[in-house]
Amino acid sequence: QVQVVESGGGSVQAGEGLNLSCTISGVDVENCAMGWFRQDPGKERGGVAGLDRDGRFRYNDAVKGRFTISQDKSNNILYLQMINLKPEDTAMYYCATTSAEVMEWLLLEVLEYEDWGQGTQVTVAS
Repeated sequence: QVQVVESGGGSVQAGEGLNLSCTISGVDVENCAMGWFRQDPGKERGGVAGLDRDGRFRYNDAVKGRFTISQDKSNNILYLQMINLKPEDTAMYYCATTSAEVMEWLLLEVLEYEDWGQGTQVTVAS
C-alpha cells in the first residue's frame, strides 16, 4: 500500500520561505512521477510542480523562479523549496505520486496521479 505524508507547512510573512517534504513508502520512487499540488477552500486543486521518472520537471507559471522541486531517491523523499512567498501562495499543499508514466506536459494534471497525501497547510501573511 502506497503511503504519502507531507510535512513542513506553516505560517510565514510575505517574502519568507518554507521547505516542504513528502515521504513516500510502498512504491519504488525510481519509477514514479511525483508532484506538488495546492488547493484553497472552494477552489479546484491545481498543480504547482511535477517531476517525472526521468528527472524532467514542470512548474506552474505562478511559482516559476520561486519554487524548486527535487527528490532524494535513496530516502524516497520529495521536496518543494519555496522562497519569496506571497499571500496568494496560501493553500493546502498536497504531494502525489503515480507509478504510471506521465508525459512531461501532463505533470501538473491532478487526474494523472493515483496516490495522495493528506496535505500540509501553508499560510502567507501580507
